[in-house]
Amino acid sequence: MPMNDARPFLTRRAFLGRSALATGGTVLSLSALGRLDARLALAASGRDRHGNGYGPLAPVTPSNGGDIAAAGFPDLAAFPILALPHGFHYRAFSIIGGVLSDGNPVPVNHDGMAAFAHPTELEVVRLIRNQEDRSAPGLGSVLGPAETRYDPLGRGGNVTLDYDERRHGLVQDYVSLNGTIVNCAGGIGFGSQAWLTCEETTAGTPPWGQPHGYVFAVPLNVEPGELQKAVPIKSMGRFAHEAVGVDQDTGVVYLTEDAGSGVGSGFYRYLPDDPADLLAGGRLQMIGIAGHPQYDAREGQTTGAVLTAVWLDIADPDPAAAGNSSPTRTFNQGYVNGGAKFNRLEGCWWDAGSIFFVSTSGGDAKNGDVNADGFHEGYGQIWQYTPDGPSSGKLRLLFESPGQAVLDSPDNITITPRGGLMLCEDDAGGTDNDTHPLAPGIVNVNRLIGVSPAGEAFEFAVNRLNSAEFAGACFSPSGRTLFANIFGNGLRGSGMTVAITGPWSAGPL
Repeated sequence: MPMNDARPFLTRRAFLGRSALATGGTVLSLSALGRLDARLALAASGRDRHGNGYGPLAPVTPSNGGDIAAAGFPDLAAFPILALPHGFHYRAFSIIGGVLSDGNPVPVNHDGMAAFAHPTELEVVRLIRNQEDRSAPGLGSVLGPAETRYDPLGRGGNVTLDYDERRHGLVQDYVSLNGTIVNCAGGIGFGSQAWLTCEETTAGTPPWGQPHGYVFAVPLNVEPGELQKAVPIKSMGRFAHEAVGVDQDTGVVYLTEDAGSGVGSGFYRYLPDDPADLLAGGRLQMIGIAGHPQYDAREGQTTGAVLTAVWLDIADPDPAAAGNSSPTRTFNQGYVNGGAKFNRLEGCWWDAGSIFFVSTSGGDAKNGDVNADGFHEGYGQIWQYTPDGPSSGKLRLLFESPGQAVLDSPDNITITPRGGLMLCEDDAGGTDNDTHPLAPGIVNVNRLIGVSPAGEAFEFAVNRLNSAEFAGACFSPSGRTLFANIFGNGLRGSGMTVAITGPWSAGPL
């Protein structure tokens, strides 16, 4: 088992953390895990669907109906797109089928996103949003200049949105990276100076003009008309990337992989030679469990149990043959040397000395879907990794959903201002066909699920528009606004970005 990196971390600054995190050393303390398990059992039985969070939900119409109608969507202007707790309101903007401020169409498939302080405007939040366009070569929705595209046939990429938090309105939105494909999730770069956008594919040439499966940096300071040519960070690995989380003290980048159901996905880290310049090179490694080579983390796990993690070098992070069946696939390189296997790793978020990441369909409570390899999918897991040195750390299952009512297929994740979790559901299950009383006529309903620092899981929002996933949940730097995306289904008006405000101090997030 080849291990590991012996060089020391960069000097870690003193980190006080949020009060809820500092007292327990993590988002959920061990005592909170016990309370969480009890509440999850209640919710799974159907006796406690809403938890206590912010109270029961009810349909709410958008606060900016006039703007929505003026943008060409009168049917959405007075429609209660979301169900929210009492006192919460939202504004919807950058709606699929509309027009961006730069004159390009609003692209399809709003996915991962992050909120940054604007480089120059005090009350403006800068959002950078992924567009997970899966169109065929030469087709797609992310336009912009041909000369800045990484792949001339690619039509995925990113949109930057400036939102005035004081006036509660969109200032501008524009294409900020083009020529990539299947931009799923990503993460905030070192020093919060860029969004790292990830391609969830290993498609190659042909039929594409360039190989795909990489991470790209979208600089925070890109303004309208200032697109830069997209450059892949190849040393960060070629695989079906989902999300990244960056340790803002050391510059270490953690990466999740969603290779699809039944083929195994890995959890990785990238040790950059220069944290401020990811293109300068570095080392890609995959996680393993000490004493347990090829550990299967997909099921049979114990909530709260601590596993000793080690890191295994990936010899060829940019394999020419990167497909799931290839022995040179990044995951297969790590797995053959003892790496751990997860099922569909998706969102991740770095906070207070730990990286939190999601397995969308891991777990012992099964949703009815069976993968080609015989694995019965679960309703989802939330994992936490905490480094304790340059070559090892502690991995534990933070919690695991016992059933659909509690949490169904978590995807994107963020940490809330007071040290809780906010989870975006992506219920793509083909068997259980669940419904929800607040979303009549919709099957496989998706929600935002909150988890308090005290261990309480509860519904915060329900998508009443369609069965599309929630994605890209993130709080503004001030903590006053929660931004999120409704992914959409490719049709006009089916997806959008929302800004949710309300009495946050009245509840746990």
